[in-house]
Amino acid sequence: MGTVTESIAVVFSDEPSRVVEREEHLLLSPPHPSPLPMKLWRDHEPLTVVHFSQQYEAVPFAPPRDVYESARIRVEWQTMDNRQPFYHRNCDVDEISYQIAGERTLMTELGVVEHRPGEFSRLPRGVAHDNYGRRESHLLFYTPSPAREERAAVRQSEPVFPAFPGWEPSPVNEAVTQCLGTPGHDITVAPVDERRLLEQVHAEKARLQVLTGADRPGVSWLYRSAGFRLGSVLLTPDSPRAYWRTLDADEVQYQIRGRRTLVSQRGIVDLRPGDFVRIPLGLAHASVCTEESRHISLYSDRELPQVAETARTAVPYTPERLAAVGA
Repeated sequence: MGTVTESIAVVFSDEPSRVVEREEHLLLSPPHPSPLPMKLWRDHEPLTVVHFSQQYEAVPFAPPRDVYESARIRVEWQTMDNRQPFYHRNCDVDEISYQIAGERTLMTELGVVEHRPGEFSRLPRGVAHDNYGRRESHLLFYTPSPAREERAAVRQSEPVFPAFPGWEPSPVNEAVTQCLGTPGHDITVAPVDERRLLEQVHAEKARLQVLTGADRPGVSWLYRSAGFRLGSVLLTPDSPRAYWRTLDADEVQYQIRGRRTLVSQRGIVDLRPGDFVRIPLGLAHASVCTEESRHISLYSDRELPQVAETARTAVPYTPERLAAVGA
């Protein structure tokens, strides 16, 4: 404990962050008592963590679980060991996926992607798609179109027939939805010729771009749209303890691999793979790890409320608790 640096950042601007020095104990401590008889500030709840296991567990088919949702952005967690029961076409959003574990065939009018753990892809608005998962889990990020890639692709979708071993065209429906693809916001559902839909790839020049995460310590930016930015973060044990305060966005972090401790002005919490946490804009926070750690950071320029059940909460700062971090 002593002097630390704090980066004051605006993630939707290309301007460099301002870096200031802080006394860490004061940065994390509660405020001095008010000199006035009235209360001048609010009491804030500690950070909360949502958790979904990364180990596959057989469950009956269920729709994706909402984790965070606003009027503009939605984050879902999904597990599959089956086909999605219909093709889906978004009217208003681009749909970004991240493969957590297992195998998933993404079938679209722009070709087929065999997703491997650690990979991202973006479905542009209006592209029909279906999924075939095998003991897998993945995340979905819905953001108003258009979004764009900020990192070079490692490969792209391809025409594949059959789409996967044993595939045969079958009677399926196509659902067209609005409102971030939220269940209950379908516009029309109708039967579709699956073979003809997938053969549309031969008339299309565009392809889905497959991205991977950070390959060097720090943040690697992946996707961006108006009011939305998604990055992959790699931390190593020798990474300096540096605080970050974002002025223009809520941040949602998803722990991919490794363990780390999140130290913030709303408590200290240990994070393990499968954990989500939301950090409100303007809140100083730092990560400490004793092993290599990878996580996803999503930034939203509007509040992004948690809708999933809380698994645990951060504990209040004390000098003793902070001294134990990274020990």
